[in-house]
Amino acid sequence: MDEAERIGRFRREHGLDSLIDVHTHFMPANVLDKVWKYFDAAGPLVGRPWPITYRHDEDERVATLRSFGVARFTSMLYPHRPEMAAWLNAWSSQFAARTPDCLHTATFYPEPGVADYVAAALGDGVRVFKAHIQVGDYEPNDPLLDPVWELLTDSGVPTVIHCGSGPAPGTYTGPQPIVSLLQRFPDLPLIIAHMGMPEYVEFLDLAERYPRVYLDTTMAFTDFAEEDAPFPAGQVPRLDELRSKILLGSDFPNIPYGYVHQLESLERVAPDSGWLRAVCHDNAAALFGVE
Repeated sequence: MDEAERIGRFRREHGLDSLIDVHTHFMPANVLDKVWKYFDAAGPLVGRPWPITYRHDEDERVATLRSFGVARFTSMLYPHRPEMAAWLNAWSSQFAARTPDCLHTATFYPEPGVADYVAAALGDGVRVFKAHIQVGDYEPNDPLLDPVWELLTDSGVPTVIHCGSGPAPGTYTGPQPIVSLLQRFPDLPLIIAHMGMPEYVEFLDLAERYPRVYLDTTMAFTDFAEEDAPFPAGQVPRLDELRSKILLGSDFPNIPYGYVHQLESLERVAPDSGWLRAVCHDNAAALFGVE
């Protein structure tokens, strides 16, 4: 049985017509090539061998997601320096225009003019933003970002934010900067990437405390992640309590295992099929207004 058939069986067993994945990566080919080279070299922010499972061209990667029954996905992309985000957003706008099942994605960086290009992206119909605190190496409470957080609070457009200290800590990763951010912007819509790995407990607390804070499952519970950052067994009951706040994420294509393994890993912690339907489709459908 090939992978698409296995995923189809997973969907049938749990009553899922389709999946919504809020954490997939599409970006300009030259940028993605550099990302893959960094993973190949097991750079400091990776810290271990990390083979890329879906090292295919763009069209094949889109077709692969569709064959898995992923009805909506994102084009997560992120800058590592100033004067890069607006260019990435222009590319992402074109990608969304030619890929209607992609949730139009944008990004930002603390720099002069950031509020202007974020406002322009919102006007262009962006559905979700990506912030990568580890790679960007910036403080989310940088005053340059305050008008961005205000815009996103007012618009209700969420940001998938990689702010946990996995797979390797950064200067500004960890829960405390996000605690400070939410104290200042308590209605800010955030999707904590990777369930906040490895600071799971602290980020579960934030999702519990703030009504517009969600978590995505990217890499969490997989054998690969459990080796270095196991999810605390005592916290598993909280996954049921927070079932409306958890969204499917995968990190496709930059994962060192097959896509189906993320789904099977969720089965291991799922209290019931209703939870899987909520996490793998319904919660994101409600958040993004997907029919």
